[in-house]
Amino acid sequence: MEPRLDYFGHPLAGKVLRHINTAGKLVSDSTLPETVQELVKIRASQINGCGFCTDMHTKDAAHAGETAQRLHLVAAWREATVFTEAERAALEIAEQGTRIADAAGGVTDEAWRDAAKHFDEDQLVALISLLAVINAYNRINVINQQPAGDYQPGQFG
Repeated sequence: MEPRLDYFGHPLAGKVLRHINTAGKLVSDSTLPETVQELVKIRASQINGCGFCTDMHTKDAAHAGETAQRLHLVAAWREATVFTEAERAALEIAEQGTRIADAAGGVTDEAWRDAAKHFDEDQLVALISLLAVINAYNRINVINQQPAGDYQPGQFG
């Protein structure tokens, strides 16, 4: 599979990506736990069918010490016993926030209340922002048919 165009090498795309990356850096530097951030990026990428981002974030998570068992169970997190209640709440927000068109109303009040039990307001802002950023990346890569499999942890700094 070849990408439709060299998005990452295009001057306009470079300008767009700098802005998305700046937003992503603000989120990654937030108090939202890094483990939660990676799980959310993986789950949103799985839902969106973004192989490039799924490859990247599973490899980055493994490189940071995440277990293979937990990585294999992200897609089936509801049935898995290996995630904390806070992680489960974030994964629910990730699913509902990514499936806005399917959810007929977006994130439910129940899911929001559950997340608010585990995360403070700054972390909730970071969670919403993280979902916006990863969904933007997913759409860029899926539309461009960016191939997956060759990513190396830390490749993009």
